[in-house]
Amino acid sequence: MTDQSHSSQGTQFLFVIAALVIIIWGFTLAQSVIVLFLVAVFLAVLGTPPVLWLQRKRVPSVLAALTVIAAMVAILLSAGVLVGASLGDFTSNVPAYQVRLQEQVQSLKVFLASKGIENVDKILTDYVNPAALMRLTASLLSGLGSTLSNIFLILLIVTFILLEAPSFPKKLRAAFGGRLLGAHSFMKFTDDIYRYVVVKTGVSASTGILTGVWLVILGVDYPVLWGFLSFLLNYVPNLGVVIAAVPPVLLALVQYGLGRALLVAAGYLAVNIVVGTILEPRIVGRGVGLSTLVVFLSLILWGSIFGLVGMVLCVPITMTLKFALETHEQTRWLAVLLGREPSNGGQAGG
Repeated sequence: MTDQSHSSQGTQFLFVIAALVIIIWGFTLAQSVIVLFLVAVFLAVLGTPPVLWLQRKRVPSVLAALTVIAAMVAILLSAGVLVGASLGDFTSNVPAYQVRLQEQVQSLKVFLASKGIENVDKILTDYVNPAALMRLTASLLSGLGSTLSNIFLILLIVTFILLEAPSFPKKLRAAFGGRLLGAHSFMKFTDDIYRYVVVKTGVSASTGILTGVWLVILGVDYPVLWGFLSFLLNYVPNLGVVIAAVPPVLLALVQYGLGRALLVAAGYLAVNIVVGTILEPRIVGRGVGLSTLVVFLSLILWGSIFGLVGMVLCVPITMTLKFALETHEQTRWLAVLLGREPSNGGQAGG
């Protein structure tokens, strides 16, 4: 019986892994459609609180949803105009910045040679390629722009989701019936997702504004673009702030030299310490229920499948996957592996 039990567990393990591989492969094939849906759900989560607030003020549900959609359109158009203009100008000026960067590299080479340090040009030009990083930044933002080019379809999906939002609790009670534990678990999951997305958006907006203002004070070109990049990449766990800081630091180096570049880096570091390290954990807490390793691996996985949108939404996507695995006895062990370190008798923490 023991051998049969082990054989059955091994078969279930292989079946689960094969199912996950097939699902991920399907995600890859349907990437464009899924990315649109993910962006729509993200915007709908942000739009649900104001819709519910308007309905509590006795505004009809359709009018409340259309009002929030109109506000979203105004915000997206304003951001698109400002960021798009900066991005286009920056992309056209990348070759000029590359020439000036080469001049900085030559000056650094001469300085190091005067100190007896030779043969550093290959390292500076081949292994450390700031121009390539700038082009990569422009490419990432352009990719996001291509996704948002379907903004009409995205906003149409958001509208229907917002219209359904008030009736969602009733549908949930009808779906689970007397299974109160299942309904409670699902509501807790949706609350966790909502809290993470809303709070993370507020924190990211604060990060983008503070870094943008700091760059304006220092006179670095395209502060709106780099502030928006800070806002966007602050959603990316662990590495987002570092990636967002690289282009403006390099641009300050090209424009003003090493001193101003260090000031830019110091400003990003200060914002990260105050907002990301002190403020955000106090608000978000440990509610996402994912281990640090899983968050990092999910960043790589979903980023490789869905691009920048996958990187931004890697935590909510993985939280959803973890909840789905928790609902079945056969896959609950995978949910435990995705969670934090177990405590109090083996229950997953978080």
